Amino acid sequence: MRRLRQSETSWLMLLSLVTLVIGAGMATVSWVPVTTLVVPLVVGNLMFNPRSLPWFVVFTLGILVFAVALADEDLLDERRIGGIIVCFAVGLIILVSSFRRSRLGVAGSMGESMLVDLRDRLSKQSVLPPLPKDWYVDAEMRSAGGSSFAGDFIVASKTQEGRHLEVAVVDVSGKGVQAGTRSLLLSGAFGGLLGALPAARFLPAANDYLLRQDWSEGFATAVHLSLDLTTGEFEIRSAGHPPAVQLHSGSGRWGVHDSEGPVLGLMKKAEFIGVTGCLQRGDALLLYTDGVVETPQRDISLGIDRLIGQGERLLRDGYDGGARRLIDQLESMSDDRALLLLHRR
Repeated sequence: MRRLRQSETSWLMLLSLVTLVIGAGMATVSWVPVTTLVVPLVVGNLMFNPRSLPWFVVFTLGILVFAVALADEDLLDERRIGGIIVCFAVGLIILVSSFRRSRLGVAGSMGESMLVDLRDRLSKQSVLPPLPKDWYVDAEMRSAGGSSFAGDFIVASKTQEGRHLEVAVVDVSGKGVQAGTRSLLLSGAFGGLLGALPAARFLPAANDYLLRQDWSEGFATAVHLSLDLTTGEFEIRSAGHPPAVQLHSGSGRWGVHDSEGPVLGLMKKAEFIGVTGCLQRGDALLLYTDGVVETPQRDISLGIDRLIGQGERLLRDGYDGGARRLIDQLESMSDDRALLLLHRR
């Protein structure tokens, strides 16, 4: 039964039979509207691949022509003529969409399933690994326009038997669905590089990978954090990315870790200079993309000041869900946003 449900031939036979029954009803009685044939056309558009769909559309429209030819002349009124025009218009639209879909070679519902699967894989790659109980990490990602695909992503990995945490926050050129495919490809590649290379070689390797792709919009910014979970010592390297900010719990002040490095994918043999620091008990660290702090009406330096101000106000109530609360306060639908909050308890 499962194979029968999944078989395209079964659906083709069933919808062809339904089409024949509707055509017979149109030719004999007046209460069967012509536009009923739109139903099998729409269902076939969802179920059939681009090779079978044009033939089914031609078959359905042929049934329509025969039914109209066999029907009595008194049944052919203005409403039926309008319905015939509608059916042919819908069939033409489906044929055009089928020809465009032929490059992919899958049915409409299958294509949507593939996109959903790609989206889920991208989300799974951004899942942060579990950390020791004295560490708390939270991440939040939002896409421009509220779509499921975004050009910002986060990849993380624990190395050296779980002692070190490697995190990269990446902003791919473009936004929303336009950057979603490149984001998916890069998240897989960067995730593999993150756990396989020493921290100092990650950004150079990511830069070389982007250069090999030879994309017309093949650049990205990134910030890479390498953290020792035992001592709290960390090293941050940036590739044209906004600087990380740290809350020092002892003084209650925020510090900015501004490292130097060119944007990924623009120049060969790029060098990325790292900055070091240490997370003491009670400290917090924020990594984010430019969509969090920059808007067309606001400079990035003012956005960082606003992020720090919101962090001082919101994080007084605790760090649980802190990334989501910060993103909500800094909401900007014009660009993708990603924010990672790391706290040492």
